[in-house]
Amino acid sequence: MATEEQRAAAEIVRSLARHLNCLNGDEKFTRKRALEGIKKETIEKGLSNTVLQEVFASLLNSLLRCLSDPMERCRELSIQTIRDFIRCVSNPESSLPYIMPCLVQRLGGNEIVEPAEELRLSMVEVLSLIVEVCERHLAPYLDDMIKILQKTITDPFPEVIKESCKCTILFARSVPDHFHMQAECLVKPLMQTISHQHSRVRMAIIEATGAVVLFGTVKTMDDVLSHMAQRLFDHSPQVRKAVTLVAGDWLLNFKDRYSYFHKLLPLLLSSHSDDLPEIKALACELWWQVGAQWEKENEDDLKNKMDYLLSSPLQYPPGVDRPGLGCRELVVRNLSKLMPALIHDARDWLVQTRVKTMQLLQVLLLHAEEHCTQHLQQLLTILYHACCDSEQDVRKNGLESARLLGVFVSPEVFLKLILAHVKNSSSCSCSPWAPLMVLSAILKGSNRKVLGPQLLQIGQVLSHPDVCQESQQTVYVEQLLACVEVLLEVCEEDCGIISLPLVKILVTMQCVSTELQIHTKAEECVLCLCQVLSLSVHELYRQHMAQLLQWLMESPKSWSTYSVKKTQLEIIALQSGPVVGEFLPELIPLLQKCLLPSQEPEMRLHIFTMLSKLLLNSRNTLDSQGTFSMYLDVFLQELLLPNLVWHAGRAAAAIRTSALSCLLAMLQGEALLKEQVLNMETEFSAYLISALEEDSQLSRLLACRSISSFITVTERCLNPDTLNKIYPELLKRLDDSSQEVRAEALKALSVWLSSLDKNFDTHTHHPNLEFLFQHLLLYLDDPDHQIQLMVLEVLKASSVADPVLLQQKVEEVREKQRSSEYCDQLLQYIQSL
Repeated sequence: MATEEQRAAAEIVRSLARHLNCLNGDEKFTRKRALEGIKKETIEKGLSNTVLQEVFASLLNSLLRCLSDPMERCRELSIQTIRDFIRCVSNPESSLPYIMPCLVQRLGGNEIVEPAEELRLSMVEVLSLIVEVCERHLAPYLDDMIKILQKTITDPFPEVIKESCKCTILFARSVPDHFHMQAECLVKPLMQTISHQHSRVRMAIIEATGAVVLFGTVKTMDDVLSHMAQRLFDHSPQVRKAVTLVAGDWLLNFKDRYSYFHKLLPLLLSSHSDDLPEIKALACELWWQVGAQWEKENEDDLKNKMDYLLSSPLQYPPGVDRPGLGCRELVVRNLSKLMPALIHDARDWLVQTRVKTMQLLQVLLLHAEEHCTQHLQQLLTILYHACCDSEQDVRKNGLESARLLGVFVSPEVFLKLILAHVKNSSSCSCSPWAPLMVLSAILKGSNRKVLGPQLLQIGQVLSHPDVCQESQQTVYVEQLLACVEVLLEVCEEDCGIISLPLVKILVTMQCVSTELQIHTKAEECVLCLCQVLSLSVHELYRQHMAQLLQWLMESPKSWSTYSVKKTQLEIIALQSGPVVGEFLPELIPLLQKCLLPSQEPEMRLHIFTMLSKLLLNSRNTLDSQGTFSMYLDVFLQELLLPNLVWHAGRAAAAIRTSALSCLLAMLQGEALLKEQVLNMETEFSAYLISALEEDSQLSRLLACRSISSFITVTERCLNPDTLNKIYPELLKRLDDSSQEVRAEALKALSVWLSSLDKNFDTHTHHPNLEFLFQHLLLYLDDPDHQIQLMVLEVLKASSVADPVLLQQKVEEVREKQRSSEYCDQLLQYIQSL
């Protein structure tokens, strides 16, 4: 039978003699027809494998020479014919000594010999076919294969690159015992092409790299890891999926994987946070396989843990499946080796690197669980920098990692480190608010049971002046408030033991920040504290008012313009409402020290402003218990009136203005009773008359208003001598440079005149009324129309005192004024009485 096939093969070769001769001809079309004829007479006739093998051996050299034919079509036909023969013959490896050198010459040279892209692709496809059918028989041609692949992997034509990658994978699997000797030579061309603009090319390169490393030497792994890690940021999901598959394959099958776990883990675990659910699920599945395999390989070491450590930690993140024991142990045993890289990448200049690093850290902490305690110092350093990052995603993942620390680490341990950084942020080389931000996130992850014993320590540190007064930056204050919010949320009524420190913090936050949202947030926290303690705001302050005032009393003499204490006093006094009236024995001595003449003017101004607000509603503040009158003499003689005494200088003038404001608030807020005012009638009138001459417009305005209230509070029972001292000074204010002061002076005169119907003897004080009417009638002709109308109303009101005298004076000046309109109106009014 074999003889018959040999005779058939010889017969076919003889029939092809003319075609073979034509291949050497000069006419390109002749050569083309010859190649077509050869293919038709051999491949297309359906001959047996043995016959084709004999024919192929006879034709091979001629076909290989045609690979260098000047005509592209001839080269194409030659390649196609060779490929078909290789696919059909029974012993293709026998042709390798002839084919391989030719392919090296066409594809593996320093320069591109084959100019046609499609033909280069066809030749690489032929090479892949050879690898597929010859397998281990290619071992002697290792150098030739590597030489070809080195060039084709960097080919300009993307399809050639993809086919070369396919060929590389096939070759590595076909000769695993020999491939490792030359595998390193393929790393450089692969890494040169791994960032190719076509995503399918990048995917093929990654798959080929996986095979090269898997069947190569250890050094190849070191050379490709950084490049593979960069592909985790690839915009193409298919590329990222390829990296995930390769990383999983390495972790499962790389022969020296135990030495490289710390380098391979990040590649696969980073895909756990991929944006695409498919890749995330694939990474989880591969990681589970890796953990299960490692667990099986180390079953003896893990026996105790497998038997006894099966329950999840308290507060384990909801909706998260706990990783298997093998996965957890792998991370625990390699975390120390990963920490330096995490610290470095967390500060990388590329945003995407920092984001990916923080996402990876989150996954690692989920695996490490309580074992992350031993790396806590380094982890806090990473988280501090993440919290200061300008990128929101970095901060978000950093805070989530911090929350996991709260789940897995004992408060006693993490508080020892982090509270030291809170007290002295310079010790951790980060922004002042970073430790607070991390602390709030860690506390959120912790639980009420374990935090309870540490509450006093937390409250003491957070309420310390070096912490709560450290910075006025909004972000710092926000983070401190966040810590308070988390404590209230996690510990609820247990916060009762630190309610005083919390109140101190919330009061101070309202003092150091001028932002409205901060004040609103602090007030909400006060309400939240009251809610968890089942108290009202007033009850909360009543519970701690004595301690708060004692806290403020510690150093009142050292208060200054820039001291936060004065604002703390204001917040406490205003927010406590009627409670402040219950603690006047403690408050008054504090005010005495704050308003000493030796204290800075601006600080005293602040205190007087606070007192003005309180006194305007004295029934619900200072006098809520009806006991303010007991301290009235001290308040007036030692606090208020001494500050109304004239002293040179702008600062002294400002103090007098604020004291006047306070006095006006007392008069209007019913803090002074009629009898109390009448007892001090002389002193009050003297200070108010003096204030009418102040340089400050505001002081003169307040003085006019105070005189009106002064007369009103006494229910118009002032001594006539006192009244006669007041009105000339008010008349002077009608020439004031300020229209507002003039208007207030007229209002005060109207109130003054309305008091004459009781104790004022018009006959005795006829000269005073005459003087008053004469001056008022002058302003009835004032250039300002509004002043004229106000004077007219004042004169109408004053007509009750002595209408005859007023009519006489009006008639005397009627013809002297520019317009007699208002005089006529006034005369008509008097006559109608």
